[in-house]
Amino acid sequence: MKTWVLVADSSRGRIFSAESSTAALDEVETLLHPEGRLHEQEMDSDLPGKSKGGGGAGGHAYQDAIEPKEQEIIDFAKRIARHLDDARKANKFEKLLVVSAPAFLGELRNQFPDAVAKSICFDLDKNLTMHSPADIRKHLPKRLCAKALV
Repeated sequence: MKTWVLVADSSRGRIFSAESSTAALDEVETLLHPEGRLHEQEMDSDLPGKSKGGGGAGGHAYQDAIEPKEQEIIDFAKRIARHLDDARKANKFEKLLVVSAPAFLGELRNQFPDAVAKSICFDLDKNLTMHSPADIRKHLPKRLCAKALV
């Protein structure tokens, strides 16, 4: 049974595989989202517009319910969730471990379809996206989802 490990933050998602419960991690792919690193000021094309009120009143800014930066985070979490769901349907993994920056982990949990959420056997709220596979492995249980692996 193949196990995948997702290591993510708002701008990068790295996917690793492990062939057994005690195996080293092999990087499968990386999903990049450079917009996740932008600051609100750099997202000016998405900023609320202004409108002059009728009757000569002063201008009012349209206020979005979600700030552009937050929307980028949601969009990337959705992209990762869809990618994992497609991979699960293609039988590329059966069990999933998730390591994510704390703020992004909550959004990932919100976006995971039920089937992906049920495949998660471990999660950790830590940003390890820039770490080596060997260092990431040190933060995971010695036996990855051991009960589920053969």
